[in-house]
Amino acid sequence: MSEFEDLGSFFRENKKLAKEYFDTCLEIYKLKLIRILSRSAGYFIWIIISLFLLFLFIIFLGLVTGFWLSELTGSYVKGFGLTALIILALIIILALLRNVLFVNPIIRNIISRSHDEMKDEEEN
Repeated sequence: MSEFEDLGSFFRENKKLAKEYFDTCLEIYKLKLIRILSRSAGYFIWIIISLFLLFLFIIFLGLVTGFWLSELTGSYVKGFGLTALIILALIIILALLRNVLFVNPIIRNIISRSHDEMKDEEEN
């Protein structure tokens, strides 16, 4: 019976310390989550802006190619038709090589970044 009394008095004496410990752990996890979300939001915004600029570049490149081919062929229809075929061929090539060009490098990048972050946390 004295063991239970000692255990009960131990919990009563250290209740405040345990509560502070759990509050601190909770605060650390909140800060880690905020760091991860802020980095992710930054990368997301950067990707959106980059994709928009790439889209504009492709549009202007298509227009320039269309006018150039129109000048060579002597017809707007043939020039822009050839440009459309070139763009369609590029889309098909990118679709066929999507795993090699996009999916696998992104997966490797995410794994290496998470591994680096875990290593940094272990060092701190």
